[in-house]
Amino acid sequence: MFYRNYITADSFGFHTRPSETNYPKGEVRGIDISHYQRHIDWNALRNATLQDAPLRFVFIKATEGTNIFDPNFNLNFAQARRHGIVRGAYHFFSTKSSGAEQARYFCRMVQLESGDLPPVLDVEVDIDKVANYSRDKLRTEVLAWLRIAEDYYGVPPIIYASSAYKQRYLNGETFDHYPFWIAHYYVSTPSYAGQWTFWQHTDQGKVDGIKGNVDVNVFNGSAEDFYRLLIPEE
Repeated sequence: MFYRNYITADSFGFHTRPSETNYPKGEVRGIDISHYQRHIDWNALRNATLQDAPLRFVFIKATEGTNIFDPNFNLNFAQARRHGIVRGAYHFFSTKSSGAEQARYFCRMVQLESGDLPPVLDVEVDIDKVANYSRDKLRTEVLAWLRIAEDYYGVPPIIYASSAYKQRYLNGETFDHYPFWIAHYYVSTPSYAGQWTFWQHTDQGKVDGIKGNVDVNVFNGSAEDFYRLLIPEE
């Protein structure tokens, strides 16, 4: 998502970029997008494959902080549902406001429905560069976001972070309650000893319907496991 722009690879679990993308084994594959992908040909995307598996899901950036709304979110979110691709929405965590304020903003802007993926909190801010922002404060504010979103949508949100980041800042049983979407590029398997649900394994993916590179992900489980993760009907 943003790691390649803000955080050095060696510090947070990435490796030297290879000349070509290798896809790990997996039955359920998907991508994540934002306005950076610009125009998307959804007719082509719904028939796209990654390696030799169909594209089943797309995570879409929705919000950041308490006042940033991705300008393409509403269009992308509607088009994913219209074209039969399982959709999810993610929030980019900021240190400029409380976790509770950010959660309420996300809940106000994003109306998830049955059949959608649980909400996602993308946590990758380098708090060592933020004055008066400690590890304990990060954990408190992240947990506030997660609990408010879980109460609002009725399902545990997903945490997105690198393996090293989660182990450094978001370790322990409290955070292990939430599905983990691990970001770890250019390796044959993610270096994380705990349970993970999604793996963002490259930012160099190519897929029909999108010009340029795109982040590619694999789900850790079967198609049946994947569909059980979705928001259920009321």
